[in-house]
Amino acid sequence: MKRSSGLLIAAGLALGLAFAPQAASAQQQPAAQPQLKPVSPSAMQAARDLLAVKGASQIYGTAVSTIVERAKQQILAANLNYQKDLNEIALTVSQQNAGKEKEIGEQMAKIYANDFTEQELKDLTAFYKSPLGQKVLTTEPDAMRTSMAFMGEWAQSFGQAVVAQFRAEMTKRGKPLAG
Repeated sequence: MKRSSGLLIAAGLALGLAFAPQAASAQQQPAAQPQLKPVSPSAMQAARDLLAVKGASQIYGTAVSTIVERAKQQILAANLNYQKDLNEIALTVSQQNAGKEKEIGEQMAKIYANDFTEQELKDLTAFYKSPLGQKVLTTEPDAMRTSMAFMGEWAQSFGQAVVAQFRAEMTKRGKPLAG
């Protein structure tokens, strides 16, 4: 069953951007992490439970293999003659770092535990386990995609209308626009 939510889609987009090759990545500074308050073990467990019912691991579950593959491809681009070695090393590096993606889940749980009370986390988990919550988890990704497609079409159409307004106003001023 497909499970997600708008927040998890946003997290997926953020991860996707993080996995994208970046020019001059050595010069870029990582974004400052917000200061999180200490949370109780029970609040952390409530956050983990919520993330589990929302299927958050689907977003970050392939993070290690994705990053290893991108690193290999980046190195391979300048070292084609080492393809066999780099393939072998990629397998070893993936195996050595298996499970490291769980750090993402733990940090997400800390963030949720900071943003919601323990009771709110439990209430959200109960909601997402309910029939309506399950419907939200299964239908929201499609609703978000459809909404994003509509917004793109709307922006393009509206942009054309705005350009037409600019042209009309400039023509009134005796200064028709080229192109």
